[in-house]
Amino acid sequence: MDPRFTIRTLNTDDIGGCLSLSSSVSWNQTENDWKLLVEDPLNICLGAVSQQRVIGTATAIIYENKVAWIGMVLVDKLFRGRGISKILLSDLLDQLGSIPAVKLDATPAGQPVYGKFGFMDEYTICRMISPGIDDFLGEKQGSLPVAIPPRALHDIIDMDCMVFGAKRDRLINSLVNANPDKSWMLEENGSVSGFALARPGRNYHQIGPVYTSCFEDARALISRALESLNGLPVVVDIPGSKVELIKWLEATGFVTQRSFVRMYLETNPLPGKPENQFLICGPEFG
Repeated sequence: MDPRFTIRTLNTDDIGGCLSLSSSVSWNQTENDWKLLVEDPLNICLGAVSQQRVIGTATAIIYENKVAWIGMVLVDKLFRGRGISKILLSDLLDQLGSIPAVKLDATPAGQPVYGKFGFMDEYTICRMISPGIDDFLGEKQGSLPVAIPPRALHDIIDMDCMVFGAKRDRLINSLVNANPDKSWMLEENGSVSGFALARPGRNYHQIGPVYTSCFEDARALISRALESLNGLPVVVDIPGSKVELIKWLEATGFVTQRSFVRMYLETNPLPGKPENQFLICGPEFG
């Protein structure tokens, strides 16, 4: 290993350095996002450190000891070309040996690198952004979304588990409790039939996850979320199969920024229900 840096577990004292690193490349994560990753002792978060400064990261958020979600694989520009990201990823994967499913969302540049580690393509994700829609008027037909009440949080977590493939109770609780004015759901016959969450980011507010059974309900949920974010910059990450949703967002003023490829390591034992997934939570959380 290059003596000018060491690899170690990240701790809460590193969060400021992690945020500076992700902000230096204009990624959207906030301090709260980093806290969700680093503060949970069940997660595995590694850093490359040089002279007490975080110059590289790789994280794995562990859901129910069933799914490990890899994200934040990032190296300071001044330290690239030294194999740091590969060392971080190798160490991370060594510590994830007992987890049945290991997944990530790769950029086009990262896709061949992950492929060398045994990751396989699952499906594409389209990232779309809007600088802000003033006086957005949402859909008023059919069922109207309502704010998520505390009584429904358990059902929201259960639906997320069914669609994602593992329980993410800490993540969902955190998103809803921190953003109650940006958390919406649909009910049918007294049961939750869909939901949309949103959170602030460094550059954009991110809408997602959005889970439901049909495009019309997804449109209603996203419309309500956009109404609550009137005039603010917004980012969404959409599975490429949701062509109707992509076209509708384009019509509202969204443009495609980039793409990701969802990948899994060797096997995919917990695929969830991607047909009910209209927006993901973001590449750092799945």
